[in-house]
Amino acid sequence: MDGTTITRSHPWGSGPKYLICDRDKKYTTRFSAVPLGADIKEVKTPYRTPQANGICERFMGSFRRKCLNHVLIRVDKHLRRIATEYTAYFNAERPHQGIDQRIPYYYKAPKSKPTSGHVTSKSILGGLHQSYSRIRHLN
Repeated sequence: MDGTTITRSHPWGSGPKYLICDRDKKYTTRFSAVPLGADIKEVKTPYRTPQANGICERFMGSFRRKCLNHVLIRVDKHLRRIATEYTAYFNAERPHQGIDQRIPYYYKAPKSKPTSGHVTSKSILGGLHQSYSRIRHLN
């Protein structure tokens, strides 16, 4: 595989900017010697830091398990729409355990939530997920 193959395999016409490799033994010097193309830079994670790719791996695992395993992708435009909608849901509506059940987009906002009012539901990805919120009554 070379940089041309990597660029051609990219679904949206523009190739990746970085190829991130951990320090696994499968990435030998022969792997690094393969030309990646003018626009692709190989980046290696630091030694003995398994958490270096953790955030990306966690997102990709969630995206696969919670989304792609339940949707039949027809064309690249469909995949792009699904990825965009799931990413917005993941960052702006879904609570995350690692940050005390807070939503990343609103992480710096005060922690208090309304305790009265109607609960509304919003369908995500055609009903695959639901987002619930409470609407405050204005008196």
